[in-house]
Amino acid sequence: MRRDVFQAIADSTRREIIQLLAHQQLNLNAVAANFDISRPAISKHIKILTECGLLVIQQQGRERYCRANLNKLKEVQDWVAQYSAFWDNKLQALNNFLIKEKKKRK
Repeated sequence: MRRDVFQAIADSTRREIIQLLAHQQLNLNAVAANFDISRPAISKHIKILTECGLLVIQQQGRERYCRANLNKLKEVQDWVAQYSAFWDNKLQALNNFLIKEKKKRK
């Protein structure tokens, strides 16, 4: 099953894993060591992040290393940008209205 980026970032633990791996590549045990939850729970989160493309796992000898693929967050950025533009326009209209009202009172 292919998951989307929005599913992945909906969970705070997964967001913390992304944050951790955005700065460095770590093996699975090192990732798990940063959390107070079980290793199987971390593995489940990593699986979801991998399925949506936010993490890439590379085998190096006996170790599996995780690295973040932050380019996948562009989808989230693009989605948020449309609402940001909407609110920028609404706030600019409100500002223009308030300026006109202030001038009327003078």
